[in-house]
Amino acid sequence: MQTNNLFNKKDISSGLVVFLVAVPLCLGIALASGAPLYSGMITGMVGGIIVTLFSKSQLSVAGPAAGLTAIVISSIQQLGGFETFLLAVFVAGLIQVVAGFLKAGTFANFIPSNVISGMLTGIGIIIILKQLPHAVGYDKDSEGDFYFLQSDGENTFSELYNVIGKIDVGASVLTLMSLALLLFWKKIFSNNKKVLPGELVVVAVSILFNELSKNYFPLFSVDGSHLVNIPVSKSAGEFFAQFTFPDFTQWQNPYVYTVALTIAVVASIETLLSLE
Repeated sequence: MQTNNLFNKKDISSGLVVFLVAVPLCLGIALASGAPLYSGMITGMVGGIIVTLFSKSQLSVAGPAAGLTAIVISSIQQLGGFETFLLAVFVAGLIQVVAGFLKAGTFANFIPSNVISGMLTGIGIIIILKQLPHAVGYDKDSEGDFYFLQSDGENTFSELYNVIGKIDVGASVLTLMSLALLLFWKKIFSNNKKVLPGELVVVAVSILFNELSKNYFPLFSVDGSHLVNIPVSKSAGEFFAQFTFPDFTQWQNPYVYTVALTIAVVASIETLLSLE
C-alpha cells in the first residue's frame, strides 16, 4: 500500500468502490440488528476514517460486522434501550484500545480455528433461518428478531411453515435473482480484481429491476412495505435530533460490562481472523 501519495488514483477508485458497497452494507446490518439506520452509517465512517488515521497496520477490518448482528439485537433488548447499549459499545471500544496497547492480538494465534468457524457458522445459520421469511416477503415477525421464541408467538421453525401460501412474488423473484447474480458474478470474475464487487452489482441491478417492474411488470415489483425506509429530515434540527449519545447514568449496570466484554472479544477475534 502506498502512503506517500495522498491522491493516488488507485486508492481513490478503490475507495469509491468500497464506499458504494459499504453504504448498503452499513444500512442493512443496522436494520438487521434492530438499531437506528444512521448508527450503521456512523459505524462505517468511524471504521473508515478514525481507525485508519490511528492504526499503524497496513490492513484493517473495521465497521459493521454481520457476525455481531445476533449479539447486538439481543444486547439492545437485554439492556432495555439503545442508549444503554451505546454505553456498552463505548466500554467495548476502551477494552479494544487497551488490548491494542498490550499487543493482545497475538492471543488469537492460540484459539483453534474450528472454534471460531463453529461460532461464526452458528451465527450465520441463525441469520439465514430468520431471514428466509423476509426473503419471500413474509414480514410478520420483526426484521431484527433473532430469538428462537418470537414476539408473535411463533418460533424460528414454525415461522418457516407459516410462510407457505403467503409468499410475495416480487420479493421472491428479487431474492432469487440477487442470489443467482451474486453466485454467477463471483464464479466468473473471482480472479479479476478490476471488476466491480458482486455485492455492488447485485444492489445496483436489484434497484434498477424493481424500478422498471413498477412501471412495466407490477407483479414482480416490491412494494414500499418491503423496502428500507431511510428517515428524511425536513430541517437541520430534525436531522441532528435523530442522533443520541450513550447513557452514562447506567455505568453501574453490570450487564453493560458483560455486553461490552462480549462485543470486544467477538469483534476483535473476527477482525484478527479476517486479517489472517
